[in-house]
Amino acid sequence: MTNTCSPPEDNLSPLKTVLIFTIMGTECIIGIVSNGFIVAINAAEWIQNKAISTSGRILCFLSISRIALQSLMILEITFYSTSPRLYYKDGVYDTFKVGFMFLHYCSLWFSAWLSCFYFVKIADFSYRLFLKLKWRITGLMPWLLWLSVFFAFGYSMLFSYGIYSVYCNNSFPIPSSNSTKKIHFTETNVFNLVLLFNLGIFIPLIMFILAASLLIISLKKHTLHMKSNATGFRDPSMEAHLGAIRAISYFVILYIFNAVALLLYMSNIFDANSCWDILCKIIMAAYPAGHSILLIQENSGLKRAWKQLQSRVHLYLKKSIL
Repeated sequence: MTNTCSPPEDNLSPLKTVLIFTIMGTECIIGIVSNGFIVAINAAEWIQNKAISTSGRILCFLSISRIALQSLMILEITFYSTSPRLYYKDGVYDTFKVGFMFLHYCSLWFSAWLSCFYFVKIADFSYRLFLKLKWRITGLMPWLLWLSVFFAFGYSMLFSYGIYSVYCNNSFPIPSSNSTKKIHFTETNVFNLVLLFNLGIFIPLIMFILAASLLIISLKKHTLHMKSNATGFRDPSMEAHLGAIRAISYFVILYIFNAVALLLYMSNIFDANSCWDILCKIIMAAYPAGHSILLIQENSGLKRAWKQLQSRVHLYLKKSIL
């Protein structure tokens, strides 16, 4: 069973093209800057202390994959907009799709492991298996991260076999012009695509949602317990727990929206450059940026370093102006 999308709209209006570039370019730049900041802070800690925390290691893996992902998105948008014939050449289209899926899978897996790590370290459960995992998670995490990379690579390579078939029809004359134009089509084996997509994303998606949900339940119970014992004064600890619950809820919403947008985009069920197709691209570009900004806001060390960087930049600009 295959689904053939309608021809891409090569005659995009200049205003629409500028708008797409502006929105997605801004999202990608914000994502690259925020993820670059996370990598730089954790790398500096690694160099200074000759060691890095487990959460810092996961954040480094996650941020590096997102920097590569959003750089690839910028490159793909540029190729598609400026040179569609080169973009649809044999091998080029598949290479972009395979690379895109590999980096996206890595990002989803690392996000899932980060959620699992926070759940194991923060949640308060007395089950024997949970307590055993709490002691061993630090030693297991490096192996799990690299296993995720190989898993993502293996599944992404399957997308190069029988999933997409790109071709173009015969040239036809353009009205009121002496030139001709070729229209590119993309056939998608929807059954194989959905099967591979679900196999590749089902495990990290369930892991992320389950770990985040259990962590929210644990924090909620602890918050209710503190609220019942409150003396009437505002408890900073309770405020911190409520903030953590809100942040984790945002993470889950962003994760699910990104997964749905990725499936719809890779299925080619929308016309290229249609409103829905562009919306999927905007969501996929917004997820790494939005999630990284939330990570900086909710991580005390990263938040403190970000404020120090802002004050230094402000001081430098003030001196430059004077």
